[in-house]
Amino acid sequence: MALIVQKYGGTSVGSVERIQAVAQRVYKTVQAGNSIVVVVSAMGKTTDGLVKLATEISPNPNRREMDMLLSTGEQVTIALLSMALQELGQPAISMTGAQVGIVTEAEHSRARILHIETTRLTRHINAGKVVVVAGFQGISSVGEMEITTLGRGGSDTSAVAIAAALRADFCEIYTDVPGILTTDPRLVAEAQLMDAISCDEMLELASLGAKVLHPRAVEIARNYGVPLVVRSSWTDQPGTWVTSAKPQGRSLINLEIARPVDHVEFDTNQAKVALLRVPDKPGVAARLFGEISRQKVDVDLIIQSVHEGNSNDIAFTVTTPILKRAEAVATAIAPALRSQSNPKSDEAEVMVEHNIAKVSIAGAGMIGRPGVAAKMFATLAEAGVNIQMISTSEVKVSCVVNAAECDRAVLALRTAFEIEAGEHTSLREAAPTTTLSNRGSEGVGESVCIDSPLPLHPSVTERSRSATPLPNCPPVRGVALDLNQARLAIRQLPDRPGMAAKLFGLLAQHNISVDMIIQSQRCRVIDGVPRRDIAFTVSQIDGENAREMLTQVAGELGWGEVILDSAIAKVSIVGAGMVGQPGIAAKMFEALAQHQINIQMIATSEIKISCVVAQEQGVKALQAIHAAFELAGSEKFVVPA
Repeated sequence: MALIVQKYGGTSVGSVERIQAVAQRVYKTVQAGNSIVVVVSAMGKTTDGLVKLATEISPNPNRREMDMLLSTGEQVTIALLSMALQELGQPAISMTGAQVGIVTEAEHSRARILHIETTRLTRHINAGKVVVVAGFQGISSVGEMEITTLGRGGSDTSAVAIAAALRADFCEIYTDVPGILTTDPRLVAEAQLMDAISCDEMLELASLGAKVLHPRAVEIARNYGVPLVVRSSWTDQPGTWVTSAKPQGRSLINLEIARPVDHVEFDTNQAKVALLRVPDKPGVAARLFGEISRQKVDVDLIIQSVHEGNSNDIAFTVTTPILKRAEAVATAIAPALRSQSNPKSDEAEVMVEHNIAKVSIAGAGMIGRPGVAAKMFATLAEAGVNIQMISTSEVKVSCVVNAAECDRAVLALRTAFEIEAGEHTSLREAAPTTTLSNRGSEGVGESVCIDSPLPLHPSVTERSRSATPLPNCPPVRGVALDLNQARLAIRQLPDRPGMAAKLFGLLAQHNISVDMIIQSQRCRVIDGVPRRDIAFTVSQIDGENAREMLTQVAGELGWGEVILDSAIAKVSIVGAGMVGQPGIAAKMFEALAQHQINIQMIATSEIKISCVVAQEQGVKALQAIHAAFELAGSEKFVVPA
């Protein structure tokens, strides 16, 4: 007998008929010999209706009272579903987040789970009852009994957290699509269903706006080794398994706020090649990396900064043994780019830097916690280590530094993030495949393609069997589009240790999360001070506040102009199987060039490549890239209303 946590979203319980259908599915699962905990959202658009009522009363309603109001939506659902199960003869009991013992931070509207008191929950399960739990909510403490809500995706988070606390055999997320698709079926009807995807890949896709799973839920699954499966509420299709590595024995206390960094990694076998002042027009990145791919040059990080005038900078890192070949390719293609540059003073230039190292912190969900990247930058600044390049993802933040400063950087980061000796890793020793052709591979051991679906309710033995990787598993698993970001650029930031720490520390203090971070490669000396531009993306709702706050301190800190652009889109490809696959980046860039879509920024991690393009070209960019990687299937998915 398996212990299963099932979660049903608002669409799945949007009417009495749908609640009865869910009850039938739950009853069938119990009859198969399983113990079930069900986590549900509010019915249909109930939450939207409650928000509308509140805004009719007050344009800026009190957050505590909003939590009190919004928590009622799930209470309706749990009572009705419990009644429906009882009508089928199945013992069931409904419980709010407080009754279950979901204890959270005292932070209304966006609380994180601290721990779950499972005694009462376990007692009802052992008595043979189906426990129907209100998702999205908890209490701030047993003493205070303040109702809190978890924010967007809160029911997903509740379900996976309960599965972790109960050490359930697996957690099923039921939704209005048949599983995890290669992209949004609303934008590409032929999006293809995946059999399985790693937690790291899912974290990236979820953070990029894929709405099937919330990043916080995936983060908990990754940290505690909870097997997840995403299925359709309307069919018996096997869905998509989200796989995770063996859990690290984390404490269930401070469940969502435990240390976000698991490892400190480093790679001293790196060099950087930069092309400065290349034309800012469609096709330049495609041409450069197309030639790099043809010459079999292995590239790790790729960045393209914000443009200046009609030109831009592109930089990439390679392993030291192939630096000469990489430099030769860049030097050979530079004249072709120069011929398009005018005036002559703006000619493209190749810059090579030896003796660099990449230092990284790795964990789950770091970008969703504003203080983590800021803490890394502050730690490096305090150690006197200057940052030359920055790469960010949901599972890793990497900085390129001087190789001579690598040991000092690693030691400082280990101390700051309380990583014990032996928990820091040389990328070259532990992951020799990290650097690859036009991309690296992060967590590649987790990436699986399953040739046969797991049964609907597998036993523990069946569930924990090893998935067999397929040789034809595509290097790119999914394509995502985020239309809800804004870009901030700060001109002429002093290029010295501590500047990134101050900048991102300020943003963290204002609870503003940062996604892409890119430093320009061009350096200017103004009044004897070397300066670079830096650009980063934030949520659109944070854009104006961030601009105002940074503008206020720019003069004091010696920064130049702060520029906000909200008319951008970020399109990304994700895949842990890019290792050993030449030309992945080039193929993405070429797909955009063929549709005359100009790339404004490029940022990469080991399992993700992201490009910023004009907002009005975002959907076209996603469709072009999805087609270029031949990710479409033969079946069209229609998302129920």
